[in-house]
Amino acid sequence: MSSSHVLVLNCGSSSLKFAIIDIHSGSEVLSGLAECLAEQQPLIKYKYDGEKQTITLSAGDAHQVAITRLVELVKHLNLDKQLIAVGHRVVHGGEHFTHSVRITPEVIEAIKQTSALAPLHNPANLLGIEAAQTAFAALPQVAVFDTAFHQSMEPTAFLYALPYSLYKEHGIRRYGFHGTSHYYVSTQAHKILGLDKDNSRIVSAHLGNGCSVTAIKNGLSVDTSMGLTPLEGLMMGTRSGDIDPGIFAFLVNQLKYSPTQVDLLLNKQSGLLGISELSNDCRTIEEAAAQGHEQAQLALDIFCYRLAKQIAAFAVPLGGLDTLIFTGGIGENSDEIRRKVVSQLGFLGLTLDNEKNLAARFGQLGIITTTNSPCAVVIPTNEEWVIATDAATIAQEQ
Repeated sequence: MSSSHVLVLNCGSSSLKFAIIDIHSGSEVLSGLAECLAEQQPLIKYKYDGEKQTITLSAGDAHQVAITRLVELVKHLNLDKQLIAVGHRVVHGGEHFTHSVRITPEVIEAIKQTSALAPLHNPANLLGIEAAQTAFAALPQVAVFDTAFHQSMEPTAFLYALPYSLYKEHGIRRYGFHGTSHYYVSTQAHKILGLDKDNSRIVSAHLGNGCSVTAIKNGLSVDTSMGLTPLEGLMMGTRSGDIDPGIFAFLVNQLKYSPTQVDLLLNKQSGLLGISELSNDCRTIEEAAAQGHEQAQLALDIFCYRLAKQIAAFAVPLGGLDTLIFTGGIGENSDEIRRKVVSQLGFLGLTLDNEKNLAARFGQLGIITTTNSPCAVVIPTNEEWVIATDAATIAQEQ
């Protein structure tokens, strides 16, 4: 059999998620996570042949060491000879990239230029690219961008009502994220539900610690909830989502916050965690709410209200709604969140089937609405598969 494996790397500031995927079967041959990199107790957790293992790294070891150990592991398991490419998740492609590309010096330079728009993400993605180029010098390296799917948005959707020069000179506009996830689940919806791609109106809700909603018309993203950064839009695990920009000035001028403290507040201390004062984990909050914890219940109510409001708003660019998709860790597993959201969308014709909703959990795909309702469906996302297939296609073209 010809070589068919792609190594997928998703590099964060202190972590490295990886998988080797067989593009013929879609199965994950190897998967894992290097975490706490450059900290006191870095380690690599991985799963191979159904068994979970851990590799302990030395204090301070960072991405290059983690990838070196990953290479050793891949060779030890005799998986290296099947690799045909390395696919990298890159969070922000700006307006440079509307699709996945083979990584060249010019591409790296463009990613560096876009780093100002994603200072927490792109530099980490570049660390993974540089380390992988050293470790897998003979393999094609491919960048797959979170923002690329949303480059089909029109200026009416992506421009802020700011001086136009800020867009022209500095690229300040809405870009959107989770593009690989929204693309994957929408294409799956076309296949599974038999939708006509050229005549479809889909809202995709990717719900996890980060959350976003995208309006997809005839297979193209026409609007999305995240903006210049992943902070805009929905209430999330620790992110505030939409707020009055005047709050920033109030925090700085009246409460004497520094800009760094404001950034920390909005990105790491808000959202479900901020309202509940318990956790950013939806499961923990749901359990607490069931036991009568008032702030946990309030956090869930705000989360669901804002989500339902955003879904309803996207009926405007779509001209209606045929299909609503729930995906991501919360979207796939929380029947309670789905119930609360769909119950607020009855005016769009959505009617929940409670038994189907309860059954669609733990990776189970399923329609959760009644037969006479517009379709709401749970579709497990698979961003790694999108990255792997894009990387394999581009590698085989050259």
